[in-house]
Amino acid sequence: MIKLRKFLKPFGLSVLAVLILVLLQSLSELYLPTLMSDIVDKGVVTGDTHYIWKIGGFMLLVAAGGMVCSVTASFFSAKVASGFGKSLRRKLFAHVGDFSLHEFDKIGTASLITRTTNDITQVQQVLVMMLRMMVMAPMMCIGGLIMALSKDAKLTLVLAVSLPILIIAIVIIARSGIPLFKAMQVKLDTLNRVLRENLTGIRVIRSFNKVEHEKKRFDTANLDLTNTAIKVNKIMAAMMPIMMMVLNLTSVAIVWFGGIRISNGHMEVGDMMAFIQYAMQIMFSFIMLSMMFVMVPRASVSAARINEVLETIADIKDPTEAATTDGKKGLVEFENVSFSYPGAEMPAISDISFSMRPGEVTAVIGGTGSGKSTLINLIPRFYDVDSGRVLIDGVDVRKMKQEELREKIGFVPQMAVLFTGSIAENIRFGKEHATDEEVQHAAKIAQATEFITNMPDGYNSVIAQGGTNVSGGQKQRLSIARALVRKPEIYIFDDSFSALDFKTDAKLRAALKEETVESTVLIVAQRVSTIIDADQIIVLDNGQIAGIGKHRELLETNEVYREIVMSQLSEEEIA
Repeated sequence: MIKLRKFLKPFGLSVLAVLILVLLQSLSELYLPTLMSDIVDKGVVTGDTHYIWKIGGFMLLVAAGGMVCSVTASFFSAKVASGFGKSLRRKLFAHVGDFSLHEFDKIGTASLITRTTNDITQVQQVLVMMLRMMVMAPMMCIGGLIMALSKDAKLTLVLAVSLPILIIAIVIIARSGIPLFKAMQVKLDTLNRVLRENLTGIRVIRSFNKVEHEKKRFDTANLDLTNTAIKVNKIMAAMMPIMMMVLNLTSVAIVWFGGIRISNGHMEVGDMMAFIQYAMQIMFSFIMLSMMFVMVPRASVSAARINEVLETIADIKDPTEAATTDGKKGLVEFENVSFSYPGAEMPAISDISFSMRPGEVTAVIGGTGSGKSTLINLIPRFYDVDSGRVLIDGVDVRKMKQEELREKIGFVPQMAVLFTGSIAENIRFGKEHATDEEVQHAAKIAQATEFITNMPDGYNSVIAQGGTNVSGGQKQRLSIARALVRKPEIYIFDDSFSALDFKTDAKLRAALKEETVESTVLIVAQRVSTIIDADQIIVLDNGQIAGIGKHRELLETNEVYREIVMSQLSEEEIA
């Protein structure tokens, strides 16, 4: 948690105010037993009513001042903790946004969500307690001991016996709980992952009648978390009975030995009453510490998980001195490119060399696992190549700023992703300040105008979370419109026509050809009909180029391409 203290810097004055207010509150609470002692010894015993009213009124003022300090400190501590949580979440979100796909794969999406929400909440809750108790508990403990010693030094020997017992109990319980808190957060990750998979894959689960199977899988993860939580709470629950038993036995011992000292004339009744209160304050300061020991272990685990994300350095960074392109507008070149996923035994692609020029359509085709998606992910630099170079307009993409690089690209992913909001907002995701005319034009080219105008609110119709209220083909067309509105130099379509019928596919490609006449177009497809008119077709097989050429040329000379074509088209269509 110490590493996260830098996020408290903007709230320095508020933290200082909390510490001062808590200090004043502690002083008021330490002063009250002495005033009560004076009332008993100098007022009640002597029958001085005026003195009782005088000191009693002063006690009320001191108590009221302590209450005001307490309420104000609570306000500022809550404000600091909320601001701290907000800053930390913003920093974590921004930092994760810079991750390459490799870091997402390494940490896991479910875990990143847990760390950004639950883990930060845990740290935030402990911060509120720490701001109040890290001053109050030591102050009440040390101040209480000093005041108790001032009342009767010999009677403090009772505390010399009880306090070590209390400290040993707290340490043992805390050491037992910390590993379990760590396990709880990991199991919470697992529960989140199962829940997320269940909600996003509900159609598949129902279609395969796996609802009961998923219920059992969720119950297993839920029970695992519950059992760990019960175990850790049992350990922590033992703390309060132990502390109350020690506290009550200490009170009995003080009254016993204090009574003896009063009868011997070594102590006043008021002093013994004050001593009991100071003893209670000392013991309650340890109860406060014990509460922190309950919360801090879990928060320290959460803080470590947050720090793990913040300290994870993204593989892909902007260069110190970024290069700029020379204005060739969209020339893409692969020079002997090879790439392997972390931990993979074989490279996903190896020794890939080809070029794509503005005004041309380049298509990539190949079997499942041949490296098509891997190849296109290297262009916007979602991953960095292991060897070779990917060049745009003669500049290595690793020497360009990521923002500048991706500004040149209109990317349509294989899985069409839409965001909660209107259709117009989803299309404008490609170009924030696009006019209504630009949005409508992009939708027209993407063959989306018809279904948009048939929706109740047209372009203002709301897309549900995950795009669940539109079909797969409609999702793809909106994704294509999002790329088109950007008017980039390079278009990348990653199997983005698979959900379209043949008629819509043909119309869309014809409209695209006119729209992208000055741009470089890369299409990854499974259907031969989608790429049959491409200026060059790259055939991938097991991560290597099996052939490059036009449809007719490859049909005659390339065995891999011929097998793909024969599996999809009849002899009449081929002819």
